[in-house]
Amino acid sequence: MKQNHVSPLHRTVGFGVLLLLWMLTPWASATAQPSDDPSPHSEATLVSEVETIAPGEPFTVAMHLQMDDGWHSYWKNAGDSGMASSIDWTLPEGFSAGEIQWPHPTVKEEGPLVTYGYSDETMLMVEITPPDDLEPGTEVTLAGRGDWLICEDICLPAHADLETTLLVDGEATPDAEWDDAFAQARAQHPRPAEGVSVQAYRSDGSFVLELEGDDLPDEGMRFIPGEKRTISNTAPQPVMHDGDTRYLALQASEYADGSTESLRGVLLGPDGFSWSTSDRPHPALAVDAPIEGEFTGDLSALSEAGTGASSTSLSLWGALGFAFIGGLLLNLMPCVFPVISLKILGFAKKAGEQPRIMRRHGGLFAAGVLVSFWVLAGLLLALRAAGEQIGWGFQLQSPGFIALMALLFVGIGLNLSGLFEIGMNLTSVGSTVQQKASGYGESFLTGVLATIVATPCTAPLMGAALGVALTMSAVEAMSIFTALGVGMAAPYVVLSSVPALLNRLPKPGPWMETMKQLLAFPMFATALWLVWVFGQQVSIDGVALLLGAFLLLGLAGWVLGRWPAMQVEGRTWMASRAVVTTVVVGALSMAILGASTGAPAPSSETGAAETSWQSFSTEQVDALRTDGTPVFIDFTAAWCLTCQVNKRTTLNAESVQQAFDDKDVTLVRADWTNRDDEITQALAEFDRSGVPLYVLYPGDGSDPVVLPEVLTPQIVLDALEELPDTEGRNSSLALQE
Repeated sequence: MKQNHVSPLHRTVGFGVLLLLWMLTPWASATAQPSDDPSPHSEATLVSEVETIAPGEPFTVAMHLQMDDGWHSYWKNAGDSGMASSIDWTLPEGFSAGEIQWPHPTVKEEGPLVTYGYSDETMLMVEITPPDDLEPGTEVTLAGRGDWLICEDICLPAHADLETTLLVDGEATPDAEWDDAFAQARAQHPRPAEGVSVQAYRSDGSFVLELEGDDLPDEGMRFIPGEKRTISNTAPQPVMHDGDTRYLALQASEYADGSTESLRGVLLGPDGFSWSTSDRPHPALAVDAPIEGEFTGDLSALSEAGTGASSTSLSLWGALGFAFIGGLLLNLMPCVFPVISLKILGFAKKAGEQPRIMRRHGGLFAAGVLVSFWVLAGLLLALRAAGEQIGWGFQLQSPGFIALMALLFVGIGLNLSGLFEIGMNLTSVGSTVQQKASGYGESFLTGVLATIVATPCTAPLMGAALGVALTMSAVEAMSIFTALGVGMAAPYVVLSSVPALLNRLPKPGPWMETMKQLLAFPMFATALWLVWVFGQQVSIDGVALLLGAFLLLGLAGWVLGRWPAMQVEGRTWMASRAVVTTVVVGALSMAILGASTGAPAPSSETGAAETSWQSFSTEQVDALRTDGTPVFIDFTAAWCLTCQVNKRTTLNAESVQQAFDDKDVTLVRADWTNRDDEITQALAEFDRSGVPLYVLYPGDGSDPVVLPEVLTPQIVLDALEELPDTEGRNSSLALQE
């Protein structure tokens, strides 16, 4: 604890000015097929390579999948998203089916994700083995259900009932209609290459593929893993060469558990390259290489001929730049400025101290910010690795966290207002060094608190950087969170390092006590906002319990201030501390109990601006788009101050509401105040991990428009002006409860 007249936790609540910055992120759109079409944008049939079959003699059939232009399905390892196609067989007694024989896939880059699949058409072949006791002259029917995912910029589940009837004869006879199609499909199957040896090694937790042989490509090779959670699909795969030997560096997946014993998959060469095999050149080399141990060479000493690294590097550097700028802008957000402005007051108080002492305070504040960002990033990445769907600001989806934060700010406000003093009741035992050590701890803790209250405010330019961070490797993601922390802490490190700037600050004096007490009211304002957020998450009974906790906390503060430690002795001191401890425990218990009361009962909205909004549902939004109805989606949360400002100043404005009506736009509100996996998934489709997000789907199936994170009426009106004329269009598929 610290002995001075300013609270050991310098914090305040001020109201920053929202900046009018934006980013437009294009995201393609597509029109979904009606829900009664089992195989939208695609068609599957079961075809056979033979017209007649022989008892006991294996033959090949295939699910022939045809897809509309621009649509695709997925390989056995779909990559970062998607789902492999499958066939659930219903065969006559005695028949057995083998595994799907997969043609090599193509690599598809979809935003920050990489997937593997097929376009136009593909043949998924399966070997069928009949029993030995078939009767020649009889017919057999092979049936099954094929399931696949068909995607453009939306993904739709699809299925088809497959069936074909074949005649049993003494010998199998080819079906001339499909002979060429099966031959072409086999030509796309990966094959082992002649004269090429492939070995795999570990290297600093990642992998190296070593290829030896003649006429190997110098660049452009791409390894596609046959299993998920082996390598990072998005990481570059640089090619190093040493004579006739090629080394392909592969970054391990952050989800890999270290148990990988071999690298199995497909190796593609550059465009136009074919691997020499025993029967014909093939575009894809089959790889099944046991991991031999640690790679003992020095890759850094070899020349790199790989391509693609520069674009990934640029995207990472761009994300780091956006993260740094976003961290700077966080200082101006309404939920951060409170703490920061009081930190400036602390600098003013210490303006007369030695420059090296001030630099230490600034460095420790920065350390508190960075450590907090690292802890939050580690928690995000750990939960993501466990398969959780979460996003930035996720802790404010917990009513318990909200309640504890509200109690914290009420306690800080009571302390600032002078109801009690922490640190003034210590004995004078302790040197100046100890006092300064307490001050250093104060600077560190202020940085921690600044980060905690910053998370609900996803500043402009920061949302995209966070979205990218959650799709990158753990090291890259931690780098982005570090850039955020550095950006947020930078102004205070500069301020504490430049004496000329510090000398321009007001000198310490009696005004500081007045300012300290005045700053209690912004703290109470922050607590009021948190109560409002809390009320969106729990019942009115829960809010009453939280207000009761505030009352108990006030009582504890009064007792602490009425009988401070060094002004009373003996039993009075012990009794006051027992009362304070009991009352604080009671306040915490009431707050937690209030957080567990459950969601609030639905309330009837008043006013046309509110009643016109529908609840979010992916299925219903797709139905509206299919019907050609323009849709505007407001991804929001009660704890997001930027969202609330946008709603009151722009979305509820009479001119904007009238424009929505004139354009026949259906308004959808995706409320992320409490955890909602469907909304989290929808945000992820736009590379976002937090709110606000505003998406306008035109009614003609064209690309959606992503509006800026900070809105003005004119921005929305300009976007609506670009919509095609939808007058008279049927909008009967309005969202229904």
